[in-house]
Amino acid sequence: MGGGAKANGARHNAASRAAGWSAAHWKRATFGWLAFVAAAVLLGTASGSTTLKQEDTASGEAATAEHILAHAGFRRPATESVLVQSKTQTVHDQGFSSVIGEVIKAVSAFKKDVTRVRNPQLSATQVSRDGHSALVQFDIKGDQDDAKGKVQPIVDAVAKVQDTYPDFRVEEFGFASANHVIDKTLQEDFTKAEVLSIPVTLIILVLAFGTLVAAGIPVLLAFTAVLGAIGLNQLLSHVLPTSDVTKSVILLVGMAVGVDYSLFYLRREREERGRGHSPHNSLLRAAGTSGQAVLISGVTVLIAMAGMLFAGNTVFTSIGLGTMIVVFVAVVGSLSVLPALLHKLGDRVEKGRVPFVKKGGKTGESRFWGAVLRPVLAHPWVSMIVSGGLLLALAVPAFQMHTKLPSFTDLPKSLAIVDTYARVQNAFPGSQTPAEVVVRAKNVRTKAYAIAYRQFRQTALVTGELFQPFHVFFSPDNTVARVEFSIAGDGDNEASQHALQTLRTQVIPPIATSLPPNTEIAVTGQTAGTHDFNELMKERAPFVFAFVLGLAFVLLLLTFRSIVVPIKAIILNLLSVGAAYGILIMVFQWGHLEGLLGYTSNGAITSWLPLFLFVILFGLSMDYHVFILSRIKELVDRGMPTEQAVEQGIKTTAGTVTSAAIVMVAVFGIFGSLRELDIKQMGFGLAVAVLIDATVIRGVLLPSTMKVLGEWNWYLPKWLEWLPSLASESSFTDEEEAVEAPVDAHGVPGPT
Repeated sequence: MGGGAKANGARHNAASRAAGWSAAHWKRATFGWLAFVAAAVLLGTASGSTTLKQEDTASGEAATAEHILAHAGFRRPATESVLVQSKTQTVHDQGFSSVIGEVIKAVSAFKKDVTRVRNPQLSATQVSRDGHSALVQFDIKGDQDDAKGKVQPIVDAVAKVQDTYPDFRVEEFGFASANHVIDKTLQEDFTKAEVLSIPVTLIILVLAFGTLVAAGIPVLLAFTAVLGAIGLNQLLSHVLPTSDVTKSVILLVGMAVGVDYSLFYLRREREERGRGHSPHNSLLRAAGTSGQAVLISGVTVLIAMAGMLFAGNTVFTSIGLGTMIVVFVAVVGSLSVLPALLHKLGDRVEKGRVPFVKKGGKTGESRFWGAVLRPVLAHPWVSMIVSGGLLLALAVPAFQMHTKLPSFTDLPKSLAIVDTYARVQNAFPGSQTPAEVVVRAKNVRTKAYAIAYRQFRQTALVTGELFQPFHVFFSPDNTVARVEFSIAGDGDNEASQHALQTLRTQVIPPIATSLPPNTEIAVTGQTAGTHDFNELMKERAPFVFAFVLGLAFVLLLLTFRSIVVPIKAIILNLLSVGAAYGILIMVFQWGHLEGLLGYTSNGAITSWLPLFLFVILFGLSMDYHVFILSRIKELVDRGMPTEQAVEQGIKTTAGTVTSAAIVMVAVFGIFGSLRELDIKQMGFGLAVAVLIDATVIRGVLLPSTMKVLGEWNWYLPKWLEWLPSLASESSFTDEEEAVEAPVDAHGVPGPT
């Protein structure tokens, strides 16, 4: 049967058939995998990535405004500001004027890249109210998206002026310089995560297996899956542009699930070998059980990731596609090249014995979890109520969640540009986070519109929340106008949000009624972007939740042929997600552990994170759930009582789940140590959730609820008995020894 063999009437599922083929064609499977990874990396690197533009990532009214601006033909160069500040002198003093002159001279020297240098002594709007701060402003030629590659020499020149005048503060801030620092920070952090994740994972697996070869296989497969997925994502980006964060998420999820899937498979194969089965039958047993669980788990994770496609935002679409690619690649690798390697290596998988490290057990049973399970199963009601109550209590803070999009203020305070931003913001409130009103019509330069602009300025100033300077820019064909001004607050806080509501509900509507029909008016800017994104998430979240929960329910129903199992799995997973939300709020929104984790709280959670965490955590939680329940169901199908099957099933899988969870927590913890606040929140949230899921959920709540439910765990209404089954069909039993199939010269079995 192409390398697989039926022994003693045992039926083979998709995973065992894949293992049989890979064993029979180990060279084709192994070198085919390496060729795929190499091709994906080379083609992806050669083609590069097409990233999402600003207008593609916006939501709601802000998205409308950004798309109008993107196609209006505006020349929107990156504007930079050099802050000149003194505690003792004002802009009218000779010393202050000399410093301003030196700054203008320094930036004007870059004639190739710098244009429109504005002297603050000629514009009151570039001088603070107290006169102790001034902004020398200039534009960088060309498109603002390309400006970050031109700004570093200018920043260096400004730094030299600072060195010359140590009694003054001379610092640069702007779109280009900030993005340059952000890109550099992201690249350094991603490199750190990439470098640390592999050795950390390898060390954990060495401790779990006791041999270098067995530990190295999951790491090798996971890392190659990540490389292949990144290459494929780069190629896909030319059809569907990718976001900057997608690469980090691919590495994060790829290392986690790649190691998990290989670990589940490899530990089961070693367990079967420890029971005295032949190498090939051990491989088929592992494939038909743990391999099939990997397949079901992978499909469940793919379903969860697909939920992000319903979020209605291109950033989520990019992340969703990236994670789906890496999960799919990891599943394919685990079901094809892993059995090929195990077949080829045979007993050599035990090579590389590490001194002083205990070799993995033969049966896979965990003494620690056995000790935990005894009181849990002896007092299931108490265990269920206490553990469930604890998780509910941890989830309570989630009802106070406040979200906002990342901004310059969320960058690490150790970066000089963050301090500069704060100083500019204090001296010139709202100047670095302006709001923009976009107007589109047949001709936006008629008398009616000129009157409207003046009226808008007067009305806005009266509110006390919208400030000068008011600048009006027109597109080349006079069909679009962009009105730019400052807004109260720092762009993200309550003051800014209230100012936005004032602008949209009180200032604009009366003026809009006086304009010609078919005039489009939309507001954008940092404040509008955050508000509209949050509103979109509130609107789309129910659809995402319904999609993920609904399809997961159907998949588990078909896998375990029980209506109780999927309901219980969904409830348990929601408990772990809710608890993770609550802890995330306490740590990052309320500001606990700032010193320990090295961050400064902004009083909010990153806007995209709650939905992202739900999707990712639900998928990863299902990994463990399917793996454990598959073993329990396997024992029940052999005739073992449910209570005994729960105890033995969890004891035999707990070691694997614990090792996999430690790997995940370690990898996620690395991301939790990075400097970007949104990435830090993501890594911490994922690490906490996986830790809760692998301990409280799988070690206490799952066994206690299964003990309480007893045989009701497997209840399926008669009217659903027509449903097909996705359960593992590979039915080797311990009581009935499989007949060894004849093998050829290469050790590959033939027909029995």
